[in-house]
Amino acid sequence: MTEAQQAGTDAITGAGELSWLLDSLVERVAEVQNAAVLSSDGLRIAASRGLAREESDHLSAVAASFQSLARGAGETFGGGPVRQTIVEMESAFLFVTAAGKGACLAVLADAAADLGVIAYEMAMLVTRVGQHLSANPRVLAAEAGA
Repeated sequence: MTEAQQAGTDAITGAGELSWLLDSLVERVAEVQNAAVLSSDGLRIAASRGLAREESDHLSAVAASFQSLARGAGETFGGGPVRQTIVEMESAFLFVTAAGKGACLAVLADAAADLGVIAYEMAMLVTRVGQHLSANPRVLAAEAGA
């Protein structure tokens, strides 16, 4: 990762400290398997301890893609701002919600999860620490003078 890319991922205040909040979410809500905070362009900022680095990087890219598609649909079809994106799979749900300027919170949960409880817990987490969940846009190497 270039210095400019790293600057984009480290732009969040206390990024290293977010993991314990994500771990707490996983521990408190039985159906939640994993959670991650990511930049809106798909870079991992923090993840719960159950996710290996490669898995959390992949989850971040997938979650950012779904959130971007949902924003595009909202803009194109007049649906307004996206509150949350939910992907229902055979044995799991993926929830993605905005979490500060330029950041998202992604949660993977079992198919038996109570969607309302997960959405509530995500909203409470974002409300508690949302001001710290902003990720600055990455600076491309060419723009950084490299």
